[in-house]
Amino acid sequence: MDLTIALFVLVYIAMGVGHLPGFGVDRTGAAVVGAMVLIAAGEISPAAAWSSIDYGTIGLLFGLMVVSSAFVVSGFYDWTARKVGGLKVGPLALLAILVAVGGALSAVLTNDVVVVAMTPILASITLARRLNPVPFLLGFCFAANVGSAATLIGSPQNMIAAETLHLSFAGFMQVAAIPALLGLPIVWLVIAATYRGRWEIGRPPQPPAPGEAAAAVPAPIPFNRFGTLKATIVTVAVIGAFVLTDWPHMLVALGGASLLLVNRRVASNDMLRHVDGNLLLLLMGLFIVNAALAATGIPQDILSGLRGIGLDLHDPFSMLLVMAVLSNVVGNNPAVMLVAPFIGGAGEPEALGAAIALGTGFSSNAVIFGSLAGIIVVEQARAHGITIGFSEFAKAGVPASLLSMALAVGWLVYLGG
Repeated sequence: MDLTIALFVLVYIAMGVGHLPGFGVDRTGAAVVGAMVLIAAGEISPAAAWSSIDYGTIGLLFGLMVVSSAFVVSGFYDWTARKVGGLKVGPLALLAILVAVGGALSAVLTNDVVVVAMTPILASITLARRLNPVPFLLGFCFAANVGSAATLIGSPQNMIAAETLHLSFAGFMQVAAIPALLGLPIVWLVIAATYRGRWEIGRPPQPPAPGEAAAAVPAPIPFNRFGTLKATIVTVAVIGAFVLTDWPHMLVALGGASLLLVNRRVASNDMLRHVDGNLLLLLMGLFIVNAALAATGIPQDILSGLRGIGLDLHDPFSMLLVMAVLSNVVGNNPAVMLVAPFIGGAGEPEALGAAIALGTGFSSNAVIFGSLAGIIVVEQARAHGITIGFSEFAKAGVPASLLSMALAVGWLVYLGG
């Protein structure tokens, strides 16, 4: 038991700070190593480890990543970013368009893939236009997190919650889409107020530090209309199947992915390299680490203690608070992984699903490591000589998160009424 507790703590320290202190082990590495050591030490049997992995969630996420990658290789994200970035509009209008596009794309495609594909292009375009890239990158990042809360396919944590609570696509969207939509103007208002009068570049971006390679301007990916059309048709079909049938979400997503991988013009390898294998491994490792800890009985004791002070994970308001705290400590995906084993059988699964989606999507904008999207934006900005430090991120992120969470509380009150 002592080894299990120690490894659990170390793994989640890595989730919070981004790496295992003192070692070159990142979040994924920590989750995988932790799982392997627990199995090798006999703290969890191989059979129990395998059975702890929610293959429905992993399969759903993998399938949707493949679907989203089809838009990458067809040049759709590249084309969209360049079209939006090239619009002859003022900074406020450009920010509004970016927020709308980021939120909309993240609601129907995996938000992390959207951010990975479009951030480098947006950074290059804003620099070329002599605009301060920081507010536009932050606005896009915040909108991706907020917009992704609208549907169960918007983010990995939504998929985990939906699969655990057995929520339908329509049921999830019914309780989460409206506040996600209303959250986008909040993002725009906060960014606009925070960066008022600072839309132009005051000085050129700092060059990379010695030993760091400068980021090259991304080469345009030719826009393939046929590829984009095929990906769009498959995406609409997948969403239609989610809404109109009771087929397992995983099977629908994998079916759509299969149709896109069989392609005469694009090699399957070109699509699969855009699948975030690190995220899949991280989730699988966390499933095992969490299952090993659950077997000790400690989480159950902690939950009993929380109920004693009024926090019940089956209560949407309690869940909203727990997600807000955990997302900014260990990140939004690990936060949901922590609570997933204890939310089955909830009396209000739709409201609880909304609390999880809104709590993680809205609150994770407060700090850089609250979401994978935030980490991606900051790291890719740095590669272009753009510094977005912790305080810079939080200056806009904290008020955006607080106002969005106030909206979420009001929405849950409405659902409860």
